[in-house]
Amino acid sequence: MSASEPKKNRLTYADAGVDIDAGNTMVDQIKPLVRATRRPGADAEIGGFGGLFDLKAAGFTDPILVAANDGVGTKVKIAIDSGIHHTVGIDLVAMCVNDLVVQGAEPLFFLDYYATGKLEPKAGVDIVRGIAEGCRQAGCALIGGETAEMPGLYAEKDYDLAGFSVGAAERGKLLPKGEVAAGDVVFGLPSSGVHSNGFSLVRKIVALSGLGWRDPAPFAPGKTLAEALLEPTRIYVKSLLQALKATDGIVALAHITGGGFPDNIPRVLPEGRGVALDLNAITVPPVFCWLAQTGGVAMHEMLRTFNCGIGMIVVAEAGKANEVEAALRQAGEAPARLGRVTVTDGAQVTYEGALAL
Repeated sequence: MSASEPKKNRLTYADAGVDIDAGNTMVDQIKPLVRATRRPGADAEIGGFGGLFDLKAAGFTDPILVAANDGVGTKVKIAIDSGIHHTVGIDLVAMCVNDLVVQGAEPLFFLDYYATGKLEPKAGVDIVRGIAEGCRQAGCALIGGETAEMPGLYAEKDYDLAGFSVGAAERGKLLPKGEVAAGDVVFGLPSSGVHSNGFSLVRKIVALSGLGWRDPAPFAPGKTLAEALLEPTRIYVKSLLQALKATDGIVALAHITGGGFPDNIPRVLPEGRGVALDLNAITVPPVFCWLAQTGGVAMHEMLRTFNCGIGMIVVAEAGKANEVEAALRQAGEAPARLGRVTVTDGAQVTYEGALAL
């Protein structure tokens, strides 16, 4: 064959960096994980062109559908660099389903999108294992997803994740309920750690500290730094749905994600209303103390970047605050009374006291 003649019958998709066989192997390995997320309304089988869900079989009569999508942010970079992949899937589910339950919706099903430079079935299965675990914690079915191998767009071991979830609430049961009123009581539910926001700053602080991912975590005895920072986001779905069934005194919920307190709490407040929070009532987990001290991060910056120990806000009708607190405790939560709703024509979130950083 001369140099000018085209090469025939030589190149394959694998030569271009996409391994179809690896993808098929991964699908076979994750099928049992997906089946484990079955729930009424979904048989949780994968392999078709679309996932199905039967609202009637799920017990709804006049539902409003609520949808949410999210990712894990640069927390995935720690998973990639450390080789610990089995927890970020929980984060992926949590970031979506927590946004559904704050609107009073029960998460029904979940789909994921996993894109990587080179598919490594073991890492992929670990990721889906975490997604399936998150779905079990939330009570929703994993009904489908997409795995995309994209050499040239991602470096070989790099990947990113996106999640999509749909929930439902009976008509008239959506939150916020009515109008949040002055005097309503604000509770905070504990977080499990950093959750899935602020990790670009976290990684900057780690770089400044000089620590490696396999070094002992200064704030979590018995764990490496990577293991401690990859602690998955808490999923509040089951406890909040239980509390919502037990009392009609919950008027609003707010998921504390990117933007912290000052950006997320106002999302459920009407015009002219604010909240006054007592920062002394927050038990700050050691990870936030380490981040603040190591990075020299000021308190106001901590409050607008991280959850600082409170992953969910519950606003209770003033006259039913004790009832709401009891319902939350019965559901397994440890609510802290953080303050009250106020009348304001200025900042919607104000603070008293200080975080114990």
